[in-house]
Amino acid sequence: MRYFLCFLISIWSVLCFYEGRAEEAYEAQRLVDMSALAFERFIKERREEYFIKLVRDSKGIFVCPQMLKGAFIFGLSGGNGIFLVWDEKERSFTGPVFYTLGGISFGLQAGGNSSELLLLFMTERGVTNMLTNSLKLGVDVGIAVGPVGMGAKAETANLSADIVAYYTSKGLFGGFSLEGGIIKVRKDLNKAYYGRDVTPIDILIVKNVKKDDTKRFTKLLRDHKKVD
Repeated sequence: MRYFLCFLISIWSVLCFYEGRAEEAYEAQRLVDMSALAFERFIKERREEYFIKLVRDSKGIFVCPQMLKGAFIFGLSGGNGIFLVWDEKERSFTGPVFYTLGGISFGLQAGGNSSELLLLFMTERGVTNMLTNSLKLGVDVGIAVGPVGMGAKAETANLSADIVAYYTSKGLFGGFSLEGGIIKVRKDLNKAYYGRDVTPIDILIVKNVKKDDTKRFTKLLRDHKKVD
C-alpha cells in the first residue's frame, strides 16, 4: 500500500510539473499576441510623422501590453513585456525576449486601471543593456517620454535619450515617470516559450533559438520599418 501511494504521488507530481509548464507556455504566447495588438493600436492612434520616424529609426522595440496601476497617489506600476531587436544585416527583427518592468510611477491616479507601454530603443547602448539580467531606467540607460502635440516635431529632432517611451491609459491619471523603473529578464517565460533555458544573448545575438509563432508580429514590425 505504501509503495502504491508513493507511485500515485510521483504521478501527481509529474502531472503538476507539466501542467505548470503548459500554463507558462500559454502565458508567454498570450503575451506575444497581446503585444502585437498593443503595437497595432499605437500605430493606428499615433499617425504623426515624428512618431512614425522614431519607430523607423529605432534599434529595438519593447511592448508592455498591460501595465497595472493601483488606486494610490504616486502609486507604482508593473507588468510583463517582450523585446525585439532590429538586425540591420538580415533586415528583420529578432526575438522576442520576455521581461518584467516594475517601479514605474503614475501620479494622481483615479482608481485602479491599466496602460499600454511602448519603449523605442534608439541607441546601441540601450539595446546592449537589455542583454543583461536587469537594468535601471535613468541610471543604466537614458529615457525620455515621447513628445506629443504642438512642438513635438521639434522636440523629437532634439531627443538624445537611449529610450523614448509612449503610453496609453484606460483611466484618468496625471504625471508619468519612468525614472528608476527596473526591467528584469523573465527566465521562466523565456524557458517556457523556447522549450529550454535561454538568455537574451542566446535569442538576440547567437540566435540559436527561434519560434514561428512570432512571425506575424515580426512582419508587422518590419512593415513599419519601411524595408525595401
